[in-house]
Amino acid sequence: MSVDSPSQSGLGSPAGNPGDEPLLQVEHVSKRFPQILANDDISFSVARGEIHCLLGENGAGKSTLAEVLYGVQRPDSGTILFRGLPVTLSSPRDAIQLGIGMVHQHFVLVPPFTVLENVIIGTQHQGLRLDRRQAAERLGGLCTNYGVNLDLDAQIWHLCVGEQQWVEILKAVYVGVELLILDEPTASLTPQEVDKLFAIMRKMRDDGLSMLFITHKLNEVLEVSDRVTVLRKGKLVHSVATRDTSQRELARMMVGREVDLNSVREPRTPGLPVLEVDGLRVRDDRNLEALRGVSFTLRQGEILGVAGVSGNGQRELFDALTGARKPFAGLVRLAGREITHSTAAQIADLGVASVPEDRVHQGLVMEFRVDENLILGKQRLSPFANGAFLNQRGIAAFAEDMIREYEIATPSGGQVTRVLSGGNLQKVILARELAREPQCLIVSQPTRGLDVGAMEYVRRRLVAERDRGAGVLLISEDLDELFSLATRIAVMFRGQIVGMLDAETASREQVGLLMAGCESTV
Repeated sequence: MSVDSPSQSGLGSPAGNPGDEPLLQVEHVSKRFPQILANDDISFSVARGEIHCLLGENGAGKSTLAEVLYGVQRPDSGTILFRGLPVTLSSPRDAIQLGIGMVHQHFVLVPPFTVLENVIIGTQHQGLRLDRRQAAERLGGLCTNYGVNLDLDAQIWHLCVGEQQWVEILKAVYVGVELLILDEPTASLTPQEVDKLFAIMRKMRDDGLSMLFITHKLNEVLEVSDRVTVLRKGKLVHSVATRDTSQRELARMMVGREVDLNSVREPRTPGLPVLEVDGLRVRDDRNLEALRGVSFTLRQGEILGVAGVSGNGQRELFDALTGARKPFAGLVRLAGREITHSTAAQIADLGVASVPEDRVHQGLVMEFRVDENLILGKQRLSPFANGAFLNQRGIAAFAEDMIREYEIATPSGGQVTRVLSGGNLQKVILARELAREPQCLIVSQPTRGLDVGAMEYVRRRLVAERDRGAGVLLISEDLDELFSLATRIAVMFRGQIVGMLDAETASREQVGLLMAGCESTV
């Protein structure tokens, strides 16, 4: 690290006034990787005591810029000023010593270590003995100040996701950072945990801590940030005070066009049962019971949402319904026909299409061409095969039609799939699955990690399937998505459905309480 600066003031200094010099200034920063200019002449600033949101589509350059500010990447050009002085960051250690911390979307914690050990790891100065009791008192004081209830002696692997996130945040606060970078901090939290996080973020801001908040959820931007900087395709679009903008305007800045953010759920009369699940019991990869008597009915022309914090049986439910995991008890019927122990191929042939949550490892073969992924599972059928040989002309024609209909951004069906963006990868899966015109569509986290434009597209496709008469089972951790699309919402907790709510009359608070294991009040 190269910097000529006074000692850091740490958390607790008063919030800055409007005329104060910015805590962080980014001036004309550019970062290039082979074949891509990730950040192109970016300039913006973060004030003292401000929550500043960094917003943009996937590939807009947000993560790269955050890594530059945290010392993970070195900029190719431009200047970073912290407390008014230019700095050169060669590693995250440099950033932390300067007063910049970062909470990554995927936590950097040691599962067998305790909360206290994870927080104080790396803070011991060479030649000095670490005083655990003093560290515990200081950390306990921080927990009390911010209303965070943590057992400092609990091992990390015993904690829920929300508690683990607090450990990450407290690690940064403990060492006295002045700027905290938060990368998608609400991704796996219940609504109540999000509310608590935002309340504590506001208190930290009032205590003088500045935050750079990265999220793709527009409602969160408006709820908690003071200013927003929007990036698109590596370039700065605009920096604006949050009070002077709107969700629609932010979406337009991100995508470069108008985006329809209105609710698409409409009153409908569902048809006959298409998928019936009765007392389903399934074990996970550790041979523990992951589904404990799950029952529900999905009808034609209906989107049934499944809500829950990650790890409460949603993945096992998807696997069991698509034939990837065998139940040890219970029944599954498709249009009255039992498919409980049918294979994945048999279930697909009977009219079930599926979109897995892991599009890279479960949904696609990344080293295959786009056209090859578009016919997976149908490669032995006409018009894609002539006997034992592939019909390249038929494959190419089908791929061309799907690329055009689903607006897949690729030069041709011969393009290797791994170079596509997340949104285009999801479109390839949707094109392949929906081309079968299924009677039942099972999707898991269909818009996770997608930008607002791709998200809008995927949701419109799900609604189109519902309108066609298919039954759609939507497994999602995004409550906005569930309330926008679903007719009913089934809430999962510890492998059971603990509530079935009408999306029209239910509240996010009711769903959130059920997700946390509290009894329903409805």
